[in-house]
Amino acid sequence: RVAGRMAWDGLRQIGSGDRPSTRDLLLTPANMRRIADDLARMRGAAMKLGQLISMDGGDMLPPDLSDIMARLRAQADFMPPQQLRHVLITEWGPDWRHHFATFDVRPIAAASIGQVHKARLKSGETVAIKVQYPGIARSIDSDITNVGRLMRLSGLLPPGFDLEPYLDEARKQLQDEADYQREARYLTKFHVLLGDAPGFTVPAAHPALTTGRILAMGFVLGTAIESLETAAPTIRDAVMRRLFDLFLREVFSLGLVQTDPNFANFQYDAETDRIVLLDFGATREVAPELADLFASILRLGLSRDRAGLSDHLAQHGILPLEMDAGLRVAMIDMILMVFDEILAADILDFGTTTLNRRLTAAGEAMAARNVAPPPVPMDLLFVQRKVAGLFLLATRLRARVDVQALLRTYLP
Repeated sequence: RVAGRMAWDGLRQIGSGDRPSTRDLLLTPANMRRIADDLARMRGAAMKLGQLISMDGGDMLPPDLSDIMARLRAQADFMPPQQLRHVLITEWGPDWRHHFATFDVRPIAAASIGQVHKARLKSGETVAIKVQYPGIARSIDSDITNVGRLMRLSGLLPPGFDLEPYLDEARKQLQDEADYQREARYLTKFHVLLGDAPGFTVPAAHPALTTGRILAMGFVLGTAIESLETAAPTIRDAVMRRLFDLFLREVFSLGLVQTDPNFANFQYDAETDRIVLLDFGATREVAPELADLFASILRLGLSRDRAGLSDHLAQHGILPLEMDAGLRVAMIDMILMVFDEILAADILDFGTTTLNRRLTAAGEAMAARNVAPPPVPMDLLFVQRKVAGLFLLATRLRARVDVQALLRTYLP
């Protein structure tokens, strides 16, 4: 349907003497509304793409299109009651209700892979039950294929860019996220590792009620992290500093990073001044070698050692010397652009920084060279994905964070 509308609009504009671009034909309000509605129905991998687009909408999309896509961050279509009942019976058996004093069949949240219900156990404990949509795991391959088609159609990829390795990694990542027993194990690890961390709450998993398609955990109150946009500056600053510090602790101390940057994975409890951490399906283990590589890049960047950074990136195959020389220089310029922003002042003001727009412009200039960048190591890419998500959230909250000082505390 989107392709048909693009063809019709394109022919109409050509008939008027215009030469429309594929990107402009795709990114119209009518098309984006249709895409958002369909992705919310399809859920799964397709909806995750929409979440990423909506998070970065401030620079990728005009505000009206960004608002259309924003519903995808935590608002999929609910399962029909009969379908929900079928999943519960399949996973827990026909007498599943005997576990509960009450079970609210209307979900309190619906995301890309599952929806969440509130229930009360016979013991009186309130729990959150995440129920996976039927067919999600089976649909991942076809969803990723369609996402790839949409990305190629958008005209946003540089010519010659090999998308397949990234789509393959996305398939593997989503299969992991669809395994709720795997997520329960990481939820438990974070619950233990952060049990004494001030300012955070991680729900406890309930293994007895958890299956491959149902995840049971303690119910924790909180509001959407974006609601802090109207909070006092001191609260916004403190929350974002805590999240950046947690990320660095994950990489350098815990060896585990929750890599999904979706804002819906964070909530805030104003009564206790705690950040509630949710959804550990995208957790990845950080090998010591990757942590060392990340630390080396940070040290060289903070020292503004361009030659050392260039040699280090070549040595690890991230920016090999045999790649296009002009593209290599441009990519190192982009990396140093980030460090220049961090080093420009003791406090990085995310409310006023233009870094994201400058990086986007530099990326578009690189794409215009018609030379595809070298493949990025997947583990490093997922770490960078989390950094980008935190940057976008800090920008949304207009937070001021001493990023430079934070980095140096984790660099021996």
